[in-house]
Amino acid sequence: MGTYVVVGAGLVGAASAWQLARRGHEVTVLEGRTPANAEGSSHGSARILRYGYADPFYAQMVVDARREWQELERSSGERLVTRTGSLDAGAGRDPAALAAVLARVGVEHELLTAAEAAARWPQFQFGGGEVLWHPDAGVVDAEAAVAAMLRLAEAEGARVETGRPVAAVERVGTRHRVVGVDGRAEEAEKVVVAVGGWLPDLLGGLGLPDSLLAAFPPLQVMQENAYHFPYRDDPGEPWPTFIHKESDTLVYGLPGGRDAALPDGRSGQKVAEFNGGRPIRSAAAQTGAVDPANRERIVAYVRQALPGVVPEPYAETTCLFTNTPTEDFVVDGAGGITVASPCSGHGAKFAPLLGRIIAEAASDERPAPDRFRVGTGRAAPPAR
Repeated sequence: MGTYVVVGAGLVGAASAWQLARRGHEVTVLEGRTPANAEGSSHGSARILRYGYADPFYAQMVVDARREWQELERSSGERLVTRTGSLDAGAGRDPAALAAVLARVGVEHELLTAAEAAARWPQFQFGGGEVLWHPDAGVVDAEAAVAAMLRLAEAEGARVETGRPVAAVERVGTRHRVVGVDGRAEEAEKVVVAVGGWLPDLLGGLGLPDSLLAAFPPLQVMQENAYHFPYRDDPGEPWPTFIHKESDTLVYGLPGGRDAALPDGRSGQKVAEFNGGRPIRSAAAQTGAVDPANRERIVAYVRQALPGVVPEPYAETTCLFTNTPTEDFVVDGAGGITVASPCSGHGAKFAPLLGRIIAEAASDERPAPDRFRVGTGRAAPPAR
């Protein structure tokens, strides 16, 4: 068995640490702040788990990931995924094409007319066209999942260190020295780097070959905006998640969970525009300031499309997406260093599966899919 340092304790880092530790490896996790902190992409309790992908590769990955979530829930004794079902609507979303993909990978679904969908879910008003419903979709509790995976990793002997931001990785003979910004260091045979929006700042300090760095896809970090709207009536059951795309604008929504609870303990509907924020250099450049123009667009959208909520946000926040040009993930590396960037705003749903893929790649048990390797398969259309 080997020794590993995992840099980053968000969803991907925690999943990688758990999967490595359960395989008997010695694991140290270095987290720059605290696990699933609000400055990263893994905080809060509300992330969409949906099967609706135009690309069968990712739709099949969701099927595989759902089994991994079930194993994680069994191992942790916690419910980490709430089943809500999901709706896909809008000409830009092409529900019929998505339905064909779900049929191909064996996911239960219905393709409805706009009238049928409006009768079943009067809280939505998506306009004309068909609507895709797949009932096994839901919401992931990201923060609880991170805590569960780290707890399971620690039960297998892993060590989790917080407040340990990393500045560089240095080669020391056959081992690696992971150096913190305070000069403290940890040594290990292999390193997994899963730092999300901080990767643009750290990538050049990992000692990776120039050829790999030259082929690495450009990373665009986006400071996104999200808003919580109160329900007009007590929904009783959680609303379905939804993705609605007309022309170039994609809006998504989901039950807000604990992210912005009202005084009575209930939460509203979380609504956001995909890639509707602004690009920043890296996570270090985030301001936390919501874009007023984006707020106006989302409120106007809610007035038109979501009659079941009051079109006045009672809470708002920012979050980070780290995008590759194709929306594909990156799991690749060299010389005992594995860089993992399952990003582009759709990685959370795959977390425990990605942890397994990363652990297998880092330990030379099985290579990551070609789709995730730098310089191969990167001309694919957007995964979404």
